Amino acid sequence: MKIVFATNNEHKLSEIRNILGKDFEILSLSDIGCNADIPETASTLEENAMQKARYVFDNYHISCFADDTGLEVEALGGEPGVRSARYDDQTDHNSEANMRKLLKNMENIAHRKARFRTVIALILLDKAAEKGFITEYFEGIIEGEITQEKHGEEGFGYDPLFKPAGYDQTFAELGMEIKNAISHRARAVNQLAQYLDLRR
Repeated sequence: MKIVFATNNEHKLSEIRNILGKDFEILSLSDIGCNADIPETASTLEENAMQKARYVFDNYHISCFADDTGLEVEALGGEPGVRSARYDDQTDHNSEANMRKLLKNMENIAHRKARFRTVIALILLDKAAEKGFITEYFEGIIEGEITQEKHGEEGFGYDPLFKPAGYDQTFAELGMEIKNAISHRARAVNQLAQYLDLRR
């Protein structure tokens, strides 16, 4: 099955392709000639994911899915949440700046429970459907905690600061093979894969 993943983030593409395996041909935005900076202006992960998927579907008329992920820290009232990629107000998608801000905001806070949450929005062409397509959402969550400092070199985003429950190392230390097996994104993508398998 050929389907577009609405991203040009090579880290995300690699993760998704590794998780979905050879049964699916995952195209990026650049693969379909889309170089637009698709807006993410909604107030929830669900709305942001659908906003991106809808843009691709409306403009390229191809089955597609998009994701949005948030790191939700309990002691910070769920921050950075939907603003995880832009947590540092002075930057855009700057992981180092975002991690610095998070560690600063977590100074002197003993309660460090957190979770990663990924939402995938799927728009699938379906001639049998009333509108000619169907939409679905899939959610993956992994619980864990924020470390006192960065650990590890692999991964991306907040991976050096997030230690998943049941493990003694951060995502960035565990490596991609383990992360791809247990992560929030893996859990959401596995649900997506099961759904797509049923519709092939």
